[in-house]
Amino acid sequence: MKNIDVSWKILGVYVLVLFLVCFAQGASGQIVVTHFNAAWNDPNKVKYIGELTDCDIVYVDIAAAPKLQAKHEIVVVPTVVIYKDGEEMKRYQADISFSMKATRREIQDFIDELLMSDF
Repeated sequence: MKNIDVSWKILGVYVLVLFLVCFAQGASGQIVVTHFNAAWNDPNKVKYIGELTDCDIVYVDIAAAPKLQAKHEIVVVPTVVIYKDGEEMKRYQADISFSMKATRREIQDFIDELLMSDF
């Protein structure tokens, strides 16, 4: 029973990411912020990600989705990747202590710059 629950969770993660990636590629100016982390590193998650505005936010647990980890070349967690129209625009990675040094303001400023570049 436990294996079935894990399988459904993994399938759910794949479906969500696939949907968001496809949606991001189809919408002009669509910004998606993806927070890659792992359950074992939960104390170091980027707590302010949910406070970002003018973007969609996706959370990926690399332990549950190792193929996504490999595909997006995630080597340290947490990693925050900003995509615009499905293309990677900026990557913020944790330091050697597995903690993110980029601030919410720094990431929001970059998102705002991407939005303004469409005008």
